Amino acid sequence: MAGRRTRAKSSSQPSGTLSLGEEILRQPLVIQHSRLAGFRHHAAPRLWSALSRGSTLSLTAESDNPHDPDAVAVYWRGTKLGYLPRTENLVAARLLARRRSLSARIRRLVPEAEHDRRLELDVLMH
Repeated sequence: MAGRRTRAKSSSQPSGTLSLGEEILRQPLVIQHSRLAGFRHHAAPRLWSALSRGSTLSLTAESDNPHDPDAVAVYWRGTKLGYLPRTENLVAARLLARRRSLSARIRRLVPEAEHDRRLELDVLMH
């Protein structure tokens, strides 16, 4: 069948757009639900009225922390709110040490709860 031209399959999506599967893979993955530890010892009480559900939080490993070498601090707009609980920080600490991109977002605010149960968050891997 010499001389016969074959057509490339046409794509139903415009060039430069992502398929549904690719879009899903680009979404952050929730890897952990947790609470904020150390609430009353940092800026969380002072900033309480400004915090809201869905707010983005940043996570920073504190491998030089004298109390916990796997400590992961939680920040909102550059101000430390507290930490991931010591019993729940190992995976996040190891991922951050491997330079994986992590963040968190406020899942729930519970004003009437005990201090270390007032702010619940989701840890996200990007």
